[in-house]
Formats: sequence, C-alpha cells, structure tokens
Amino acid sequence: MEGTIALIIPILALSIPIVAIWTKHRQKIAEMQIDATASSTAERAAQYASQVQQLEDRVRVLERIVTDKGYDIATQIEALRDQRRVDETGAGVPLDTRQRGAA
Repeated sequence: MEGTIALIIPILALSIPIVAIWTKHRQKIAEMQIDATASSTAERAAQYASQVQQLEDRVRVLERIVTDKGYDIATQIEALRDQRRVDETGAGVPLDTRQRGAA
C-alpha cells in the first residue's frame, strides 16, 4: 500500500502541470480560431456591403433613366434593334446625295 501511494504522488505531481499546459494550449487555439473566423466574417461583410452599394448605384441610374427619359425606352431599344438589323443585312436605301453619272 505504501508503495502504491509513493508511486501515485509523483504521478499526480507531474500530471497537474501537464494538464494545465495542455488546457492553456487548447484555449489559445480556440482564441486563434475565433479571431480567424471574426476576420473572415468581417471581410465577407465588407465585400457584401461593396456589392450592395454597387447594386444600389445601378438601381439609382436605372431609376434616373426611367424617370428622366420617360417610358419610351422600349421604343428606343426596338429602334436600335431595327438599325442593327439594317446594318447587318445591308438593306435600306443608301444616303449618298452626290449625283451619279453627271461627269
């Protein structure tokens, strides 16, 4: 019995500091993980805020276009499509106003 107690006391004496060191190490690791998570979350939040700001700016421009120019945008778009179709097919009347054959 005395031999067992004599063996347990040094083991306990060495185990307590080892457990304390291990616990402190685990705490530091947890803090580093929290810091890393916080910084990545803040970075993502900044990116989202930037994207939201860009989208808000685009919406403002579109609202200004619609309110300043009225609702004839669809007509203007169709006119541009018609012009592109004429340009691609080569159809239409040339606007050359010079007189031909009068030499």
